[in-house]
Amino acid sequence: MRLTKKTYLQGFTVVVLLLAAVRWLFPQVASGSSAQAATQEAFTAVTTACCDKPHRILSVSSYAEAFPDTNAVQLVAAQKWGVSPVKNREDAESRKRELVYIGSNPYYHVDPLYSSIPYLVPRAAVLLQDIGQAFFDSLYVKGVPMHKLIVTSVLRSEEDVVKLRRRNGNATEKSCHLYGTTFDICYNRYKTVEAPEGPERRQVRNDTLKWVLSEVLRDMRDQNRCYIKYEVKQGCFHMTVR
Repeated sequence: MRLTKKTYLQGFTVVVLLLAAVRWLFPQVASGSSAQAATQEAFTAVTTACCDKPHRILSVSSYAEAFPDTNAVQLVAAQKWGVSPVKNREDAESRKRELVYIGSNPYYHVDPLYSSIPYLVPRAAVLLQDIGQAFFDSLYVKGVPMHKLIVTSVLRSEEDVVKLRRRNGNATEKSCHLYGTTFDICYNRYKTVEAPEGPERRQVRNDTLKWVLSEVLRDMRDQNRCYIKYEVKQGCFHMTVR
């Protein structure tokens, strides 16, 4: 069963009601470590009941075949849904009616950006958020500890592209990143989600997380939400909203 927002809210409501009943029946647990222990036990009980039979991790048969969309294909969508290319960072700041800021949040982490700017068109920002949430949902139903995706590249200005081409001969002048429709998610690094003072999460191989991510991205592509290219040298999934 896929975890939906409705299912999550229902489960959360059950936890809240359960904790309220415990507090009313046993007031002594409402203080100090007893309250914390009761909360943890209730949460564990609910999550165990919801996910006692984790779904299998299947991945895709071939990354190259599942995500074959070239720059030429993605460029058509970028020019259709995107903004006109921004000249530099100052120009991007003045285009806030067309672009929205994207930053690290509960569903994904944005790496320090040296060759791009954290802006996307609203359509692409929604796609990124949906991918992050679907990844969380998929990890949950598969019984895998929570991890956040890492975004490595977003909107590039014309100045960014020029500088990047000086360092990287493979970088194209007609970059889809110019239009605010395109972003890169790396597949070999993830952010572990754990309580600062809680128990350390069990280690999960990056390959396992990559398999889960590939399932999520395949579904998004099959729903015609985006075009995706599996980038071997850059270690990322390069995608443009449709």
